[in-house]
Amino acid sequence: MKADIHPQIRPVIFQDQITGAQFRILSAVKTNDKVTVDGAEYPLIKVDVSSASHPFYTGTQRILDTAGRVEKFGTKYGEKAKSLTGLLKKKPAK
Repeated sequence: MKADIHPQIRPVIFQDQITGAQFRILSAVKTNDKVTVDGAEYPLIKVDVSSASHPFYTGTQRILDTAGRVEKFGTKYGEKAKSLTGLLKKKPAK
């Protein structure tokens, strides 16, 4: 193998942004953030979802505001959206 072409693997802390759970994992990912855990300093990677917050692993369901999203889309596109949905609902001629 060639020397100095492989990334450096080191312990990294991955922190879940929702629950604050931290996981120490060997990784080659680069980051400038640092955190101190148990007296040692580690690079820090912030993640949106992990096993500590994902509904599949936790058994909980988070409700999204889908009605607000639809209303926002309607106000943004207005009549254009209605004409497009009308075209989508039409069945093709045989």
